[in-house]
Order: sequence, then C-alpha cells, then structure tokens
Amino acid sequence: MDYREALAYIDGMQWFGSKPGLERVGALLEQLGRPQDALKFVHIAGTNGKGSCAAMAASVLRAAGYRTGLFTSPYLSRFNERMQIDAREIPDETLAELVTRIRPLADAMEDHPTEFELMTAAALLWYRQERCDIVVLEVGLGGRFDATNIIGCPEAAVIMNIGLDHTAVLGDTVEEIAAEKAGVIKPGCEAVLYQQRQSVQNVVLEKCLSVSAALHIADFSQLEPEFDSLDGQVFSYRGERYALPLLGDHQLRNAAVVLELVQVLRARGWKLSPEAVERGLYAVRWPARFELVHEEPYVIIDGGHNPQCARSVADNLLHYFPDRRRILLVGVLADKDYGALFEILNEAADAYVCVTPESARALPAEALAEHLARYGKPVTACESIRAGLDAALEQAGAEAMVCAVGSLYMAGALRSFFGL
Repeated sequence: MDYREALAYIDGMQWFGSKPGLERVGALLEQLGRPQDALKFVHIAGTNGKGSCAAMAASVLRAAGYRTGLFTSPYLSRFNERMQIDAREIPDETLAELVTRIRPLADAMEDHPTEFELMTAAALLWYRQERCDIVVLEVGLGGRFDATNIIGCPEAAVIMNIGLDHTAVLGDTVEEIAAEKAGVIKPGCEAVLYQQRQSVQNVVLEKCLSVSAALHIADFSQLEPEFDSLDGQVFSYRGERYALPLLGDHQLRNAAVVLELVQVLRARGWKLSPEAVERGLYAVRWPARFELVHEEPYVIIDGGHNPQCARSVADNLLHYFPDRRRILLVGVLADKDYGALFEILNEAADAYVCVTPESARALPAEALAEHLARYGKPVTACESIRAGLDAALEQAGAEAMVCAVGSLYMAGALRSFFGL
C-alpha cells in the first residue's frame, strides 16, 4: 500500500479505541521479531510535561552524537511527527512499508490491535531497522498497561508531574494515577521523578523499593532563574548555567528533571558532556507549548487542556503580558474538565473567541460560548478555526495579544495559518 492507503488503514483502526493491556502489542511484536529487545530506551510517563521532557532529552542525546529515536503523541499537523530519528520525521514511503508489513499480521489476530498499538509496533520496528542508539519513548496513556510498556528494562524511567486526567481509566485520585504511571519502573532501571506532592512521591518510592530501582528526585530548590523574556530563558541548576528557548517557569522544572536524567545516564555509561547538554537544551523545539508564533499582535499557541496546564498558561500570560489586553482563542473537547480549565484561565482572560477543535469529541463553539458567558466578559463564537483566528486578531489590534489554548486538536491548524 502507498502512504495514503497506510494512513487510511491506521485511521480505520481508531474504532478499536483504547484497550488497556499488553497482550495484543506483545503478540504482534513477537511476530515481528521482538524489535524492542534490540533497543535502549528512556521511558517517560506523567500527566503534564512528558512531551517537553521527551523533546529535551532527545535533543541532548542528539547533541551528544547518539542516533536518537523519539516517539510522541498526539501530532499537530502530520501523523509522521509521532516518530522521529534525529529530529527527522519518518518518511512517507517508510511508514507505508511498515504498515504494509504489519497489516496482515494484525488483521489475522483474533483480538485486533488498536491504532496506538499498531503505531507503537511500527515505530519500534523502524528504530531497530535504523539502528538507533537510544529511543526516547513517551507513554500514550497511563503507564502500566500502555502499549509502550512492552519494552524491557529501560535505561531510565521518568515520571513527570501527575494530575487528574483520564480518571475513568486511571483512577480518581492523583495517588491512584501515580501508581498506574509508576508501572513503567522495572527491576534494574533507574527512576527519575518530577518533584511534587509527598503522597505521589511516596507511591513512586514504594514502586521503586518493590523492584529495587534507584529513585532520583529533581530538587526545584536548586533552580535559579537568571533571565527571562519572550526570546527564552537562562537559568542555573545545581550551580550549572543553561539557556532554554521554551517559555515559562514550568519548563525550567521540566528541564531540571532532564538534568537529573542526564546524571543517571552518565552513571550508566552514556557519554553526555557538559557542552552537549548545553547545546541540546538550547536547541530544543517543542511546538504549541506556550509557543510565540507572531508579533504585532503577539500570538501564543498552547495545547494545554487540563487544569494543570491552565495554571501554567494563566501564570505565563500574566507574567509575559501584564499590561496587554488578553484575547483567549479557545476550543475544547467535550469529555475534558473544561469547567475547571476555565476557572483558572479566566484569571488571565479579558475576552474569549470560541471555536470547535478538529475532533469528533469537540464541544461545539456555541456551547462553549454559552458556558463562558458566566464570566461576564465579551464572548464570540465562530464557525471555523480560521474565522476564530481572524476575529481574535481583529479584536487584538496592535495593542492587545492573542493566546490560543484548550486543545492540541486546533493547535496544528493554527500553526499552519502562520506558515509553521
């Protein structure tokens, strides 16, 4: 099959939904020769920050000269973004070849793999074919029963910030969710943890003790911001100085976790010089995470869609744009806790423009506008993302700013309007 046919087949698998368990992906990979066994991994789980952490870790490993795979989800503009080697997306023809090879095996299985399981298998097969030195693997959902957890012992298992998301699957408390995400910690690996509430840290520590895995917790008291503007940040961690193009205090905390990861990898024999770490952090790119895409007026795009993300976005808006009127271009999925999301975002909003994200699960713009009317601020509902952007820019003029937030399912379209 060609690339278009491959994407159509992948898209057709989405009706299988998310089915926890490793049996299907394990059986499929067994038929493919267990490519995961030939690879080394950094495995990253968490509610917030895992994508940023993955991007930073991969950038550092690349800067050190390692052939580095990166597996993330979801994508913004093109499906191929989910699988990269050395910052290059998987070629169309290669993805088509992999899906052509996998399809008859998957279709013959009584319990058919899900879309995410197929893509995990395809990515692992590609990374082995390309002889990656190491793969930075981002968990899709949860950890313990996520398809990516089919790998053996990783070089390091990283647990980022834990919050309430996907509660119907993972649990009703952050401690229950932490237990699911800590399932990526295996005997013989090292664990790195984002510093957070003690009850969550205790859950992760208990898991580490049960499998004799050493735990390394980032110490945010060792973070010292030195310079901060819309061009990026300079900070020090444990006395060493770094520059980071990503914006917001939360990205400094994410970077601190990566720097703890660097120490763990060095102890396991990976050659990561101070210069490579500096270059890697300085060169990292991670789109749609409080990303400045336009000036005059300023336009920020952020894919944040839960209360934890909303807190970071609201704080960043008040920090970087304290004296500007802030127009929020917003769209959400109906199954998200958008009520809690906007209770936080409203602190930094002067007006709202509502759109419908590009997803079957999207809340219609009119319904969102009706919800936001409770805040007594100007609200506009638009028929398309393009129309919403035009309306927000018109309202902003030259003196205000626009922040698009609420769902990654509109971030890709918005970036394309700016030629990104």
